[in-house]
Amino acid sequence: MTGEDSQSPYIGEHGKSTKQKHDSRTQTMPFLRLSRRAIAVAVATISLMILSVFAVWHFETPIFDVSPYVWVSSLTTGASLRAYDGETTEAFPLARSTPVGDKYLIGVGKADITGPVVEINFGGYASLPQKGTGLRQRIYARTFIIGDVSKPDNRIAYIILDTQSGDAAVRIGILEGVAALGSDYAMYGASNIAVTGTHQHSGPGAWFNYLLPQITSLGFSQQSYQAIVTGALLSIQRAHESLTEGYLDIGMTNITDGNLSRSLYAYMANPAEERAQYHASTDTTMTLVRLQRASDLKNIGVLSWYPVHGTSMLENNTHVTGDNKGVAAYLFEKKMASDANAAPGFVAGFSQANVGDTTPNVLGAWCDDGSGQMCSYENSTCADGKSESCHGRGPEFFKLDLGVSSCYEMGRRQYAGALDIYNNLSISSIPVVGTSVKSYHFYQNMSFFQFQLPNGSTVQTCPAALGYSFAAGTTDGPGAFDFTQADSGSPNASPLWAVVSNLLRTPTDEQTLCQHPKPILLDVGEMSEPYDWSPNIVDMQALRVGQLIIIISPSEATTMSGRRWRNAVHSEAASTIFKGSVDPVVVLGGPANVYAHYCATPEEYGIQRYEAASTLYGPWELPAYINLTLKNLAYLAPDATGAPPVGPTPPDNRQTSLSFISSVVFDGEPIDRTFGDCTSQPSTSYIVGDVINATFVGANPRNNLRLEGTFAAVEQLDSTGSWVQVRDDNDWSLVYTWERTDTILGHSSVVISWESEISAEAGTYRLRYYGDSKSLLGTITGFSGVSNGFAITT
Repeated sequence: MTGEDSQSPYIGEHGKSTKQKHDSRTQTMPFLRLSRRAIAVAVATISLMILSVFAVWHFETPIFDVSPYVWVSSLTTGASLRAYDGETTEAFPLARSTPVGDKYLIGVGKADITGPVVEINFGGYASLPQKGTGLRQRIYARTFIIGDVSKPDNRIAYIILDTQSGDAAVRIGILEGVAALGSDYAMYGASNIAVTGTHQHSGPGAWFNYLLPQITSLGFSQQSYQAIVTGALLSIQRAHESLTEGYLDIGMTNITDGNLSRSLYAYMANPAEERAQYHASTDTTMTLVRLQRASDLKNIGVLSWYPVHGTSMLENNTHVTGDNKGVAAYLFEKKMASDANAAPGFVAGFSQANVGDTTPNVLGAWCDDGSGQMCSYENSTCADGKSESCHGRGPEFFKLDLGVSSCYEMGRRQYAGALDIYNNLSISSIPVVGTSVKSYHFYQNMSFFQFQLPNGSTVQTCPAALGYSFAAGTTDGPGAFDFTQADSGSPNASPLWAVVSNLLRTPTDEQTLCQHPKPILLDVGEMSEPYDWSPNIVDMQALRVGQLIIIISPSEATTMSGRRWRNAVHSEAASTIFKGSVDPVVVLGGPANVYAHYCATPEEYGIQRYEAASTLYGPWELPAYINLTLKNLAYLAPDATGAPPVGPTPPDNRQTSLSFISSVVFDGEPIDRTFGDCTSQPSTSYIVGDVINATFVGANPRNNLRLEGTFAAVEQLDSTGSWVQVRDDNDWSLVYTWERTDTILGHSSVVISWESEISAEAGTYRLRYYGDSKSLLGTITGFSGVSNGFAITT
């Protein structure tokens, strides 16, 4: 059976592009026709400076409405957790003694992907000043492998990276790495490996495949990229090695205070009758899958989907974290370490969903101009008509701590929701049945791709382009100058940037018409010097396990886009794959495989707020995604054979990417000091809840990422007189901060801060620092330093 057998009304003529991809040089200025590579590099360098000023390729915005949308249970998320304390008082039910679902092969794995935590621009906000200065929480790859017991080569590997997205360079590296692992891993490949990101905005960047997101990071960092790929591969290996027979259960709960619509004005442009089908302007349902091994009925992991942006940590935060989903995973895995029903090595995956127009800043968007007013409903501006002072507020914004407390709270709410599902699976769950594990993947060029809408009319998508409102950002990271959301671009909203836009690339009439009503600011899909600025080729992928279907989205789908996409797949799968035998459960994961910015509905596209301006492929992007998904859905049928055509190969820019990122030259130590010396000691005593600091003679942490290790530790004196490590880089409460104190002499300092938890035991502790110094000859040498002991009392 092939994907062409389906007869869904969304499927029309699966046509090819009516035109060849335009040569991006045909519309450029005459001086670009000189020495192409040299001039292209010069233009790109100038662009790095120009676009860095207002660089805003991913910002966020909150507005209103968090009414309930209940499926299985209604969750009140306030409760039994205290700040920086992962303990609850709920009793856990016994694991199900007689599972009723079918058996699958199941395996989970987790590995460290923390790249350079200093001197590298963060990925997400695209803010030039946001360079790392340290670490609050290590970031991870979590892999979930599920296979067909009777056909063990039929598997899926769902990877969740604590990164801004799953992108092309990283995916290519992972696929190459898996292929190099040999015949034992031959069943894994492009079709069944999905690389998703939690969409956090507080991790090292500079690993993207395309030029545009590289601009604020000053290019590509091999070290940042390799940390992600190496960790992802290790998580796959660990999941593969843990494979065993087991059962899957699905549960759902409602988290009404876990997100907010940041573009309600655009959402309201969707048809009233469609909006009336839902109780909220965001999806508030968390869907969770439990993996339970058959041998002893121990639970080995959970995999969940819930939409909320990873922007709790603010744009001026410079410490690496996994943001709210990183907190949720940390709390859940910590809880499972003491759960009698959980196996050692339990992995908790908190995957992103239709995140596009959601925000964790659930108190709304307010003007920081002293007026005390909320930002405007239509375009998120303040009294001066500009967006710069309009910022979203998280639940703990009044603490003015760069979003740290709000981030923890928003992660706690997701953790509490997942725990609610987990605790009730024994009495309320959907067993996964059917044994079949299927997947498909292909590449699609979105440039002038023609297809038919359900009403029979022919439409097309466009080469990638970004509109004026893209540069306005949103309330989690507003733009600069006079850009605003819902910007029509006319008569000439920003004359200066119109000149800049045309200098880089003048869109053709065909592209302008195709993208209408978007006023094009950056015609990135038709800019390929010195290499492609943004993707025109996207990954189309879907996975199936029993009645669970996972749509893998290359773009950040808005709330209503995700609903339409899921509903279309649900309807088609119910009638063609399952034929009424079972009700499919459809979820959407992303942004995955390639970062293709946003996916707004055609109605939202007409409003041209940030999400629509960032919908790369024009007003028909969502219908195209649905068309392509349904066209190939038959490949997920139990008796399906073959695979869709692979499609055009996307560019691999890893070896050609520019980089203006300087390397570490050397580390020096003061004349009267050595590396690791503690220059500022803690006090002798504290009470729980206090912050304990120690300062050390440091070295650049880029010398050694210490993957699977730690830069900082808290040690406790036990009853035998031995020092035992009780906190490390994984703990939210332990913060590592690095500062260059003398560039010429190579001096630096490190501050280790322990924000002691309410749950901390009384006792004697000390802080330890692990570092690595680089000599002028390039030799890297490890060292450690330790503070004096101090007492903590309750």
